[in-house]
Amino acid sequence: MFGEKPKCTKCGKEIKGDEVVYIKMRYPKRKGITELKAYLSNEGVFICEDCFQQK
Repeated sequence: MFGEKPKCTKCGKEIKGDEVVYIKMRYPKRKGITELKAYLSNEGVFICEDCFQQK
């Protein structure tokens, strides 16, 4: 998973920089997250804006 580009879980589209996405995840127990992108990739499920609008 390290180095992979994030993808939408519904359509498989690659998430690009500066794109609006929705992330489903649990609220973290700890505070002080320094590497936000890495945390989101490990803990979150990405949904692109188009797929989110369809629901």
